[in-house]
Amino acid sequence: MQIHWYPGHMAKARRMLQENLKLIDVVAELLDARAPAATRNPDFEALFAGKARVVLLNKSDLADPDATRAWVEHFQAQGLTAGAVASTSNAGKKQAAALIERAAAPAVARMREKGVSKVVRVLVAGIPNVGKSTFINRTAGQARAQVGDKPGVTRGKQWVRITPHLELMDTPGLLWPKLEDERHARHLAYLGSIRDEVMDAEALAAALLAELLALRPAALTERYARVALGMDGAELLCAVCESRSFFLPGRAPDTERAARIVLDEFRAGRLGRITLETPEGEAHAEAE
Repeated sequence: MQIHWYPGHMAKARRMLQENLKLIDVVAELLDARAPAATRNPDFEALFAGKARVVLLNKSDLADPDATRAWVEHFQAQGLTAGAVASTSNAGKKQAAALIERAAAPAVARMREKGVSKVVRVLVAGIPNVGKSTFINRTAGQARAQVGDKPGVTRGKQWVRITPHLELMDTPGLLWPKLEDERHARHLAYLGSIRDEVMDAEALAAALLAELLALRPAALTERYARVALGMDGAELLCAVCESRSFFLPGRAPDTERAARIVLDEFRAGRLGRITLETPEGEAHAEAE
């Protein structure tokens, strides 16, 4: 499944980031805890070189907790500040603020040595649909204050105060121009980080079902009664139709409707807490 999607607004957003990097002290990179490797933009390494970094595995409430712990340890072993958050709830809110403050500590210390009381500016970065704005709103809480435009910041960009010494800025989701890893590209599409309008929903849902059957068969057999081991993706999609009585006139399976349901239920966590990638699996895939 070849996926090519890099709309013009992403190139514009990338230029905006480059123009405003001088204002940034810390980069908080949000990943989707269900697919941390696929949702990590490889261009960020060069784009944010020299900046303090913190990696946050967002939507951890939808991911396998053991896999999330393994990913946090994986990033920490690389010398990165890392942790798990769930931006749709209060879970991890205080931890996220603490992790950001830890990453910002060297910048704060340098300014204090100069006698400057500085508000540390944190750029929240990530690909589309990892929950950046929700994360900012949840982290800031009810007392958040819109700080407003800063000198040199692209017009309309708002900073949000989360502590007396920390401000966060949301950014547009950024993919990279060429998605060369087809497996990662599929994972991005499963999660909704690539617009559904540019995808073949039935092919995508069939691929997801096949992958989930290999990864977590019980998640499918418990949710869709007619699903059975040994089915391929197309058969699984038809089994979903039978499980939910999705039929067209003449009892032809309504695979288009089933595909939308499968994708929606996976994204909402209704199939259970599932992680598509592990550090060990990614290392094995890279070695092949």
